[in-house]
Amino acid sequence: MGKATGFMEFLREVATEIAPADRIRNWDEFHLPMSDDRLQTQGARCMDCGTPFCHTGMEMNRAASGCPINNLIPEWNDLVYRGRWQDALDRLHKTNNFPEFTGRVCPAPCEGACVLGLIEPAVTIKNIEYSIVEKGWEEGWISPQIPSKRTGKKVAVVGSGPAGLSAAAQLNSAGHWVTVYERSDRPGGLLMYGIPNMKLDKKQVVMRRLNMLEAEGVTFVCNTEIGKDLPVEKLVNDYDAVVLCTGSTRPRDLPIEGREFKGIHFAMEFLGANTQAVLDGTPSSNYISAAGKDVVIIGGGDTGTDCVGTSIRHGCTSVTQLEIMPKPAETRAPSNPWPEWPKIYRVDYGQEEAAAMFGNDPRAYTTTATKFEGDDHGQLTAVHTVQVQWMRDEKGRFTPQHIPDTEKIIPAQLVLLAMGFLGPEQPIIDALSLEQDGRSNIKADHDQYTTSIPGVFAAGDCRRGQSLVVWAINEGRGVARECDRYLMGVTELV
Repeated sequence: MGKATGFMEFLREVATEIAPADRIRNWDEFHLPMSDDRLQTQGARCMDCGTPFCHTGMEMNRAASGCPINNLIPEWNDLVYRGRWQDALDRLHKTNNFPEFTGRVCPAPCEGACVLGLIEPAVTIKNIEYSIVEKGWEEGWISPQIPSKRTGKKVAVVGSGPAGLSAAAQLNSAGHWVTVYERSDRPGGLLMYGIPNMKLDKKQVVMRRLNMLEAEGVTFVCNTEIGKDLPVEKLVNDYDAVVLCTGSTRPRDLPIEGREFKGIHFAMEFLGANTQAVLDGTPSSNYISAAGKDVVIIGGGDTGTDCVGTSIRHGCTSVTQLEIMPKPAETRAPSNPWPEWPKIYRVDYGQEEAAAMFGNDPRAYTTTATKFEGDDHGQLTAVHTVQVQWMRDEKGRFTPQHIPDTEKIIPAQLVLLAMGFLGPEQPIIDALSLEQDGRSNIKADHDQYTTSIPGVFAAGDCRRGQSLVVWAINEGRGVARECDRYLMGVTELV
């Protein structure tokens, strides 16, 4: 586990990034690689902690603690420290099909559970993961792993996001013929159209892995919406098994006065059309521009941050991000002990860019919108807001209460709703009369992933609700294991 005294000798060092004023001029990734010797020094900080929590992968206090896919983090930290990069890549791929994705977009719950984090800044696990897989691609160590034999079984995977892709990769490795159906014009789901290009490059990173999966035998069918372009019943009849990984794609709306005004959009409409324009080189008919506009983003999560960064690259006049929750503390609260995910104040790339452009963090905490205002032409002109305080109601639940005399009016010609998602869309569920849980997700036990119809499985956000990419990969691997067991009676997948 690294150097025995490394955590006492070396300070945490994170990778540098292109300065905000420079990187907002394009859609390129802005992460700058570290040299091998500096990375080896960071690997040396992985202490011989005895019981590492970084790869435990559990949920504590409604958040991930440790790595949900149980990455063998201490092992590949040690291998990097010793300069054994190819061995480190082998250990990384043992649990993670797509470390180039998680190494870029995962919030790193592993670092929040790092034992060293009790006394010093945690090991830079995420950057080491990213560096291992990128060296693997550069050195040509990553090549198509074509199954030595085929089972003759056919599996349809619906949805090509991280859950669908990991399920397809695992099932293909077991020798099954896998076809992945995607309703968009390109495969990748959330990875392709839900995350901006500067955060996860589509041509250089996402397509690189998709091309590898195709070379290994996975078939992608795009521009095909199951339940609309192709009946889901046909999949059930034509395939030996069907795996549903459709995601949680019904956005949470904000039905307040003035919602009908033009200029109010769901965040994914904005982000998806923007990425399509970046890839195609020209805006499509559904493109939404923030250029020259005052932008208000409602929602303080990762999607809201992506809207901030995208709006700035468009050339917005101003950007405000409304967050109904209070501003987090700078350090862990007593009620948020290690190894829980540290709920502390962070400045992500979008807020950093907004501060560089406009002089301040764009987030307005404990603030909610109460009304949209528009002109006689039906065009949005402003957002009315009020500050809130969180208080217990008569049932003991914390709810936001408006604070009198804190109302404000913010000029806005574009509002982006980034308040999360309510569950999967209904057509496939209705067509198959699948059972749903209390949150409208497809009902399927975590360990089994079996739905109410034999041979039909569900995994990812459509089963567990909106979550992290790394949880989606966990679910994709899990559903592949159980689908393989269903098809063959036994399984060697893990």
